[in-house]
Amino acid sequence: MGEAPAFLVEDLKSNLTNSFHLKSKGCETAVDIGCNRTYVIGDPKCESLAVRVFDKSTNEWLFPIVLGTKPKASRGHSAVLLDQDRVLVIRGDTSSEDGFWFLEVNTAFVREHKARLGTEVVAWSKGVIGEAEKPIVISGPSGVGKGTLIAKLMEEFPSMFGFSVSHTTRAPRNNEQNGVHYHFRERGAMEKDIDGGKFLEFAAVHGNLYGTSVEAVDVVAEKGKRCILDIDVQGARSVRASSLEAIFIFICPPSFEELEKRLRARGTEVEEQIQKRLRNAKAELEQGASPGLFDHILSARIDCWFCVCDPILELVHVPVIGEKIVMKCGAAEQET
Repeated sequence: MGEAPAFLVEDLKSNLTNSFHLKSKGCETAVDIGCNRTYVIGDPKCESLAVRVFDKSTNEWLFPIVLGTKPKASRGHSAVLLDQDRVLVIRGDTSSEDGFWFLEVNTAFVREHKARLGTEVVAWSKGVIGEAEKPIVISGPSGVGKGTLIAKLMEEFPSMFGFSVSHTTRAPRNNEQNGVHYHFRERGAMEKDIDGGKFLEFAAVHGNLYGTSVEAVDVVAEKGKRCILDIDVQGARSVRASSLEAIFIFICPPSFEELEKRLRARGTEVEEQIQKRLRNAKAELEQGASPGLFDHILSARIDCWFCVCDPILELVHVPVIGEKIVMKCGAAEQET
């Protein structure tokens, strides 16, 4: 809460009025949402578009935690209220690629973080002009082969797909490279970034933190590629609750026995760790079948990865003529 003078809100309201309950003055815009809240966007003293909230019921200012990448300040901006839960902000004096932003004020994503942090929260997300390629969220239990599947898609279609490199606090495995397989982080540093709203989703798995940063997804989208996110079921729930529109795919093993066989074949973990992963896998398989969470459930056949790749290509409308664009996965996929 702050002590800024309340007359600023009324001063803004006395200027521009329209059917969206928006008022503007200089570099600031006031947006009425509900009966008791006015969101003031912009501050000539800040390098980014600042946000503060005036609570009419208490006659006090609130300074929310701001999640996501903040848009840079411009010489002016316009705002349009959408569905009482977010605001479309159009920056002036800037390129079209960086001109459209959404400020979430009461979406499911924001409400979740308000409850977790116990304070006022808003979230920025960048708008995209035209028909954006929806990211693909791929989830499944550890050992099911998500990494192999993603590697094959990336190998065959490098100009179409881009991988969102996740962050984790776990130690690297053999042959894993920092920034390629994961961004390996110290726990304290990652927790600080999570609290700062720099992550789209995060979860504690097997005692370690995993998460997807907003920047990692933006980097792929800015290259004109469809972003692939490899995240667990907890993370998928968080992304589903956010404003990110994506295709959600759950990969399950042909059988639980096959999954255990794959985990043991890795040879990277002791028996206690394997048993822990198997217990978590059972829980994830149950959650993966939850209605409304995943759009598609696919079975991962280790002897025929094309059987998994092909449905994904069809979902994203990749043109296939005969079998000339199929994965190079084995004899069953050769051109006829």
